[in-house]
Amino acid sequence: MTRIDFYILPDVDTEAQRRFACRLAHKAVSAGSRVHVHVDDEEAANDLDALMWEYPSDQFLPHAIADSPTCAVAPVVVAHREPASDHDQLLINLAREIPPFFGRFERVAEIIVAPLLAVGRNRYRFYREHGYPLYDHKLDDWES
Repeated sequence: MTRIDFYILPDVDTEAQRRFACRLAHKAVSAGSRVHVHVDDEEAANDLDALMWEYPSDQFLPHAIADSPTCAVAPVVVAHREPASDHDQLLINLAREIPPFFGRFERVAEIIVAPLLAVGRNRYRFYREHGYPLYDHKLDDWES
């Protein structure tokens, strides 16, 4: 069954959510996992792609946007629709909704910043009511 991890950040800006997603994807890739980062639309995918080239500045995160020529070999794929079946290890959900295909992944990461606490509670309730194993990680000083 899919494991659901909630990463709760004290940050008040939603940009922190995207920066943490980059760090989490890098950690997962370093451990040998393939990652799908789910976003709302093409604009969000392009914005996250640009951030992944720059952040964190001391590390390289090999990634691609879905449908690009390199997405088949990239360990991290950013997309706003359902991914190919070869990226079923970690789903980082940055979209407004829980994607209907989340259950095919080994793990799902939900990153919650202060302005999204109500959204996080609703998602937690959804996963709990459907019997998924839930883990929460409260991170205070995650960017140091």
